[in-house]
Amino acid sequence: MFSSDRLKGITTFVAVANAGSFVAAAERLNLTNSAVSKSVARLESRLGMRLFERTTRRLSLTEEGAAYHGVCVRLLAELEEAETALVDQRSEPAGQLRIDLPATFGRLNVLPLILALTEQYPGLRPRITFTDRFVDLLEEGIDLAVRIGGPQVWPAGIGHRYLGTERVTFCAAPAYLKRRGVPVTAEELTDHDCILFGRGDGSISPWLFTDAQGQRETRAMDGRIVVGNAEAVVAAVTSACGIAQLATWLIRDQLQRGELVEILPHLSTDGLALHLAWSRSRESLPKVQVLIERLSEALRLPSLHE
Repeated sequence: MFSSDRLKGITTFVAVANAGSFVAAAERLNLTNSAVSKSVARLESRLGMRLFERTTRRLSLTEEGAAYHGVCVRLLAELEEAETALVDQRSEPAGQLRIDLPATFGRLNVLPLILALTEQYPGLRPRITFTDRFVDLLEEGIDLAVRIGGPQVWPAGIGHRYLGTERVTFCAAPAYLKRRGVPVTAEELTDHDCILFGRGDGSISPWLFTDAQGQRETRAMDGRIVVGNAEAVVAAVTSACGIAQLATWLIRDQLQRGELVEILPHLSTDGLALHLAWSRSRESLPKVQVLIERLSEALRLPSLHE
């Protein structure tokens, strides 16, 4: 039979891990230092493992403790959601909402929508992370993620919605084109200064082209400048350092202000697909439902031919 003391031990353990000390956790829980220490000791005894490395100067989680902490955090979050659903049966979205976004697209396009949503629903408490790596929503306890690109087959337990495909185009600053001339064919790009996107592992993203048969192909280019951040690529192009191939959502404002000029428009092509993905086990929660609908409506990308 499950004892409520186990839950008390978990709550205390998470508080200590988050606070970084027994003293700070005791203050937050309004308990004595002795009570907190004994609670963690009982938990370690029951589990048969040490959860913390203790020295005179610092307190840190063991490898087993870090793994257990992740499980406990997800458990407490799910208990909070269950309590919200049972005790507060309002239709208004409320509660903690874990969201993961692609770094640049998320900051520029998604974050303002989420902040507006929190103004509309004061009970929402979003926890937002930004990463371009693949995130396992179920493993990491993410309620909803926005993804540029995605798996060919989505895992079981993950709901998803296709929002369109980004359009990528070639662009340069007017000052650069005045100095170096405007290329009119794909072959002429090799005579220009190319600004490319590079990843942390040393790989460089190729450029996308559509051949005479309408098939997409990739070409590795010789870049004069290689930058590991999309907004930094925009800055380099805007500074008249060369030509780049970028998603139109990233340079929309610069094109409208005339800071950048689209070139070789006939070579514009589809880039990566945009998806929403969420945990199906949480999709019935009002807070998840409203986010899915709000982002689906606001983030839809027009097709290349619209």
